[in-house]
Parts: sequence; structure tokens; C-alpha cells
Amino acid sequence: MTADREIQDEELMGIAQDPEQALRLHRSLRTIAGATSLDPALRDMARSVLSGDVDVKDAFQDPRYTEAVYQRLHEMRRAADDQTYAERQQSKGQFADWDARQQADLDRERAERDAPVHGSGGGVGRTGRR
Repeated sequence: MTADREIQDEELMGIAQDPEQALRLHRSLRTIAGATSLDPALRDMARSVLSGDVDVKDAFQDPRYTEAVYQRLHEMRRAADDQTYAERQQSKGQFADWDARQQADLDRERAERDAPVHGSGGGVGRTGRR
């Protein structure tokens, strides 16, 4: 596989239950792949799946990746336990803002994905994902 190739949502249907879940999983993998604050093993897993070099089911069963996920969840739990009430309230507000932005992005991606393709010649058509 070339470094420029990225899988399509449909290629995640082996683990996703529907196109919506595949879209969300694809977005999550992109986020993980680009998150410099995460364990390099997690970023590597996401990049490998996105490039098509590793099947998503295999990645989720690989001990290197599952250990990295477990470690990250443990860190998140510890950080949450250490928050004060005020910090938790602030985090809830920040999450609500983030979630609203994510929902708007998902709505835009859904509209792009579901837009009719007009192949009547020299116009601009859909060329696939980024």
C-alpha cells in the first residue's frame, strides 16, 4: 500500500454495524493517528488501519495495541479521579462544546457522503476521501 492511500468508510464495515458507525470509527482513527499526545503504538495502529496495511479486526486484537489502549484508559481514569468538582464542571462544559463541534463536522461529512453524484461530463465530481 502506498502512504497516500486511505481506506474508505465501507472498508470498516467488517467491524462497524452500519455506515454511521463506520464514519465515526474512521473519524476516530484519523484523530488517533494525528494525536501527538497519545502513545506511539496507538498512533501506529491507527495509521496502519487507515492505510489498509492492517485490518481493523486484527488491530483490535493485537496485544501491542490493546495494551496501549488499556494504559491510556487507566491514565484517563486516574486524571478524572484527581479532578476537583470545579474542574469536573469545567470539563463537562468543554466536552459539550467539543461534542457540538464534532456533531457539526459529522453532519457535514454525512451530507458530503450522501450527496448525489452528477456524472454529466466536465463538472466537478466526488473524488473520494482526503
